[in-house]
Formats: sequence, structure tokens, C-alpha cells
Amino acid sequence: MIFALVYCTAGISGGHINPAVTFGLFLARKLSLTRAVFYMVMQCLGAICGAGVVKGFGKTLYQTKGGGANVVNLGYTKGSGLGAEIVGTFILVYTVFSATDAKRSARDSHVPLLAPLPIGFAVFPVHLATIPITGFSAAAS
Repeated sequence: MIFALVYCTAGISGGHINPAVTFGLFLARKLSLTRAVFYMVMQCLGAICGAGVVKGFGKTLYQTKGGGANVVNLGYTKGSGLGAEIVGTFILVYTVFSATDAKRSARDSHVPLLAPLPIGFAVFPVHLATIPITGFSAAAS
């Protein structure tokens, strides 16, 4: 799913669908403050709209599951939950930086076209590793 979303939005926003990635690119000076704030506001509004759609289709399940909010599961501490989220988000942001590196794109002409592929592949194992701990959000991936 992430692969498809990044690929489809690449021509519009550069594939920015995650506030953590957008913030990381801003810190690396690859995005202006104005553009970064705009993207993050739109990403959050999109998440709110998505939550509204989910609530509209399954109000009872939405309410019994806490609206889909992530929580630290039994057997884990808040510290381990925070650590899992930080490591998962780092792997996602690191993969985005690696997959979209301009120096690499100059050497390997196929990289811009295939950049969404490693990003999608990175999200999958990170989710598998962290879902048992927190349900995983990777900064709302």
C-alpha cells in the first residue's frame, strides 16, 4: 500500500505522505519551511478525514477499539513502546533518504522510478516487528 501511495503522489508532492518523513526532509534542508508545514498540515487533515470515514462505516467497532489509537500492549513498558516507535520511524526515514538520494539517482538512472519500492519494503518488516508492541504508527505512517 505504501509503495502505491508514494508512487501515486510522487508527481504531486514528491511522495510526502508521512509527517515524520516530511519533517526529516525539512531538517535536512530538502524542503522549505513553508512547504514542510503545508505538507504536514495536509497530511494531518488527511488522517482526520480518514478517521472520520472509518468511524462513519464502523461506529461500534471504532468506539470499542479506541478509535484505532495505538497503545503499548501488555507485557511491554512505555519505554519499550517509545523505543520501538523511534526505531521504526528511523528505519522509515532512513530508507526514504537512501532511496531518494540525488547522488545515487545520478549514478543509477532507474532510482527515481523505483524509489517507492524500497520504501514500501521497509515499512512491511518494521510493521511486523512493532505491531505486537504498540500496534505501530511510525509517526502515523
